[in-house]
Amino acid sequence: MPREARRRGDSGAVRQETAALYHAQLRFPLIPARLTDALSWLPRARLTALGTGLLAVLLMVLAGVLDRLLLSNSMPAYGSAFVLVCVACASWVRPADLFTAPVAAPLAFTAGLAFISGGAGTEGFMGHLTSLFPALAVNAVWLYGGTLIAGLIVLVRKVGLIVQRSRARALDEALEDAESEMP
Repeated sequence: MPREARRRGDSGAVRQETAALYHAQLRFPLIPARLTDALSWLPRARLTALGTGLLAVLLMVLAGVLDRLLLSNSMPAYGSAFVLVCVACASWVRPADLFTAPVAAPLAFTAGLAFISGGAGTEGFMGHLTSLFPALAVNAVWLYGGTLIAGLIVLVRKVGLIVQRSRARALDEALEDAESEMP
């Protein structure tokens, strides 16, 4: 059907059908509307893979330094900060780089843990390095938990993108079928 006929309104049924398909395609089935409305104040920034890694490392180093200075090496505080950083990075990474957020998380955890792993008797670079590995082993629950949460967020986002693409493809096919049926 020519575009002029569609603009003039010669086929009201096709317009209603395409409008219904368009509105049905816009509904995102995995996230309720109330939740998206409640989270609409968050920035819609999209980080690249490098940006995600740098943000995670910088925030965890900052958390490690603040934990050492203010809380005297409190692992629950550091672990909670790590989980929040994982959620932020997995939520703000751009769709093309989705699977980098769970990869960057353990690296960031290790970078920040270097500031709080050394005890009172630890001196020198080698002393801090040798105390880092047992600290990683002891705090593996925080490490695996944050990485798992980042992985789940990324997985849900990827499934949502796949559903959105398949709906867009179905919408395009329906529009082509509707146009080919019109005389």
